[in-house]
Amino acid sequence: MEPFLELEGISKAYPGVQALSDVSLSVAPGEVIGLIGENGAGKSTLMKILGGVTEASAGAIRIDGESRKALKVEEATAAGIAFVHQELNLFDNLDAAANVFIGREPRTPFLKLIDRKRLNAAVQPLMDRLGLDFAPDTSVAELSIAQRQLLEIIKALSLDARVVIMDEPTSSLTMSETRRLLSVVDELKRNGVAIIFISHRLNEVQECADRVVVLRDGRISGRLDGGEITHERMIRLMIGRDLKSLYTPPAAPAGEAMLELAGFRTAAFPESAVDLALRRGEILGLAGLIGAGRTELARALFGIDRPLGGTIRLGGRNVSVKSPDEAIALGIYLIPEDRKQSGLILDDTITANISLANIRAFASSGLVSTALEEKNAAAQCRALRIKAPGVSTIVGSLSGGNQQKVVLGKWLSMKPRILIFDEPTRGIDVGSKNEIYALMRGLADNGVGVLMISSDMEEVVGVSDRMAVMHEGTIAGILTRDRFSEEAVMQLAVGHSGGDGSHTTH
Repeated sequence: MEPFLELEGISKAYPGVQALSDVSLSVAPGEVIGLIGENGAGKSTLMKILGGVTEASAGAIRIDGESRKALKVEEATAAGIAFVHQELNLFDNLDAAANVFIGREPRTPFLKLIDRKRLNAAVQPLMDRLGLDFAPDTSVAELSIAQRQLLEIIKALSLDARVVIMDEPTSSLTMSETRRLLSVVDELKRNGVAIIFISHRLNEVQECADRVVVLRDGRISGRLDGGEITHERMIRLMIGRDLKSLYTPPAAPAGEAMLELAGFRTAAFPESAVDLALRRGEILGLAGLIGAGRTELARALFGIDRPLGGTIRLGGRNVSVKSPDEAIALGIYLIPEDRKQSGLILDDTITANISLANIRAFASSGLVSTALEEKNAAAQCRALRIKAPGVSTIVGSLSGGNQQKVVLGKWLSMKPRILIFDEPTRGIDVGSKNEIYALMRGLADNGVGVLMISSDMEEVVGVSDRMAVMHEGTIAGILTRDRFSEEAVMQLAVGHSGGDGSHTTH
């Protein structure tokens, strides 16, 4: 089919940075285009230009044959361009239906009040289409990150779009939710809606894309069609080299248990107890469906939430963790699921973020030494290969992978004993992912206990030395590497032990 949307020779320059150079892209009805590239490759800038948020320095946008230099946001929306953003744009104080039709609510005839009945009736079919398990009048504040991501997709569908741009739409979704989303992509395609699918999960791109456009350093480094779309070819075009296998064996066999939980209960599942041991020198993956209690376990271990019972043993002795301060004093650190909300101060510098949790170490007589802070931050930037002009760079301006490295730098400068990664590579490109995995392996090989919570099956299977699978607040089973498979994980995640001995917790 003939394209209805074309970007021709798009370039974008910022002071000192050429974000895009001569990028051309066409979109036809009912096709799925995979747009991939490392963080900082120019994907977000290109989509901002298409959405009317940013104006290109050069080039043109053609819609239905009409060429223009730039679009305004309202013009992009009127042209049928809808976005599902990676960063969730929802109002916590409103319910689901109000968020979907914000600014477009149906009104009563006389007083012009919001017609709740019509509003809910308009949203319900869209929610049914994705199989959502909450009602239109559910407050967004009560929704999980995965549910909020699905609600963002509902918002885009409600606009009757001609092209839906999905930016990391599955980054917070479970396998079953991802399958559901990909079926929605297929349905939209059959109905003539085009999709621009931006994802670092290359297996999903390979599954759903008709063709792939690859950006590297602001330029198109290649295009792939149909059978040409493979992991290897996508990665080579993205980063200009092949990547090593995901799994790197430990330098030595796992040692004694560093962290032991016995009868550990959280408020999320007060009747369910966790028994778990994390050994020295291993990466222990924690898998399970969203809502199984993994993040709640991490929060309780870090002292954010109070456990309801049970014991924590660290290095062979019982310890009490009633606050993050106590966890930090013990060397138990958490890299949270939502780094932007809970792990970083986006409006502050790299230096301030890295020294934040250990500010006393840079103070003398009550005064903080800026020079010591900057020296420590610079050392972490070098060690973690954080790409930034300098340590005074505002963290919010960095790519997702570099932001995650800043969170890591904060803790690594304090010599952790236990490091808990909650969704460590969410929204991070494939090259940065492998750097994070290498850092995790290096930490484990140097005696740090690494607990990795991940909903990415490829990641948890590919990186872990052992895997614990949670189901409804308890450990349903432990898998050694020789028992790793997606089927084994899912059997345990839904509460089936499988009868193969995988339920052992030792």
